[in-house]
Amino acid sequence: MNKQSFIQGTLILLAAGILNRLLGFIPRIALPRIIGAEGVGLYQLGYPFFIVLITLITGGIPLAIAKMVAEAEGEQRPDRSRQILRTGLALSLGLGVVFTTLALLGASWVSTVILTDSRVYYTFIGMTPMIGIVAVSSVYRGYFQGRQNMIPSALSSVLETVIRIFFMLWFSWILLPKGIAFAAAGAMLGVTVGEIAGMLVLLWQYFSIIKRDKKKEPAHSSSEELTQKTILEYKGSVLYRMLGISVPVTAGRLVGSFSYLLESIITARSLALAGIATAAATAQYGALQGMVIPLLLLPGVLSSSLAVSLVPSLSEAAAQHDQSTIHKRMHQALRLALVTGAPFAVLMYILADPLCSLLYGNADTAPMLRMMAPFALFLYVQAPLQAALQALNRPGRALLNTLVGAIIKIILILVLASRPEYGIYGAIIAIIVNSILVTLLHGYSVISLISFSLKVSDIVKTGVAMIIMGAGQRYVYTSIPISNTHWIQFLFAASIGVIIYLGIAYISGLISLRDLNRLPPFNRKR
Repeated sequence: MNKQSFIQGTLILLAAGILNRLLGFIPRIALPRIIGAEGVGLYQLGYPFFIVLITLITGGIPLAIAKMVAEAEGEQRPDRSRQILRTGLALSLGLGVVFTTLALLGASWVSTVILTDSRVYYTFIGMTPMIGIVAVSSVYRGYFQGRQNMIPSALSSVLETVIRIFFMLWFSWILLPKGIAFAAAGAMLGVTVGEIAGMLVLLWQYFSIIKRDKKKEPAHSSSEELTQKTILEYKGSVLYRMLGISVPVTAGRLVGSFSYLLESIITARSLALAGIATAAATAQYGALQGMVIPLLLLPGVLSSSLAVSLVPSLSEAAAQHDQSTIHKRMHQALRLALVTGAPFAVLMYILADPLCSLLYGNADTAPMLRMMAPFALFLYVQAPLQAALQALNRPGRALLNTLVGAIIKIILILVLASRPEYGIYGAIIAIIVNSILVTLLHGYSVISLISFSLKVSDIVKTGVAMIIMGAGQRYVYTSIPISNTHWIQFLFAASIGVIIYLGIAYISGLISLRDLNRLPPFNRKR
């Protein structure tokens, strides 16, 4: 499969991402019904440690591979691409073995000393097999992204999601009679099975593509003419450059991962200081991290896809000193993230109660969702901005911005969540402040770096469309009953709201029919 254009690659990842997010809500809905909010809390308390370990191993390596492979492919050197891949695999696997061993040895200490609930131990043990698997998969995804071929990543992620859902629910159901702690660990083991399936798909895609590539290469490629000394020197230079790119990116992502980890620890301890019992605090944290935030991030699948596609696209344009293409890609990414995320933010704010009732069986989490929904747009725009800084060789700036936001978030959690009058809502306020601050800092950094100018008119038009959509949606839901069935009334109001938003966006010129020409089904040109 030939490489795709920026828009095509984004849409491929977007399609897979939307499918994955929609499928991902099956366990989000079913798992709380099987193991309860407390069980989800045990699962979520162990997960931040896994994120930290994975970030240490793979944080910047896939991005480094994507950048280096994109350059090698641009020079028509597939042999170099394969050498970059092999170097990345050796580095990731070595780190994977080390940290898997440390995780197994430290599981008991982490669950009893650092965390507030020792039942997390079984979930922690259940996640350790994933470390090496994710390390391998991330390297291959970076390789395919560097070749601007997003299909293998999309296929593997979809299969991984399907397999993960089945085994998460099955294992948790089977182990539930042994207790909530074992049921939560079963859910984590199901994730491991899914990761194995995703890795196998990537390996199959890789060997299929490499076999096809080798048939197209000349009988005597330049790599065969290199001396052993030259090969060793080249391998060393590949590793040196890979580390030079990946270490700053890993450091930046570690800030976010450690922030997530500290957030889980400090939130639990702050809620305890506020007088909330351990089981109740675990349930509240599970509701926030396992129900509300995944729902809030659902529309962010587009911005995540844009971020992945932006890295090789901007890297290639920057290498050619093509400022017009860089500006064009940034305008496309930010406009798409803003325009597509806005109606979802309105829907989650206006229809929070029926939405949470339909998904989770009750509206207890609706106040949390309603509080966070208006600020979701900052999260949707943040991913493309951070990807741009990394692609344009400014990972240090992204690291600093993320670090500032993380420090402020942790301080606010300590101050607010420990007060009985705030409780879990203190943590929510801290998360909101963090998302706004980091996004604004990233935006300022990108504007300063490439003399990029935001289209204020797009922001104003989007805001007006959101306000009109919200008013119309609320009126339809409360004043135009078409059914006594809650989900039918919800879908009717949601559909009318989206139609209103699209109409206002079209009338104001925010979107146009010409935008269809950029989509692969309507335009085969790159």
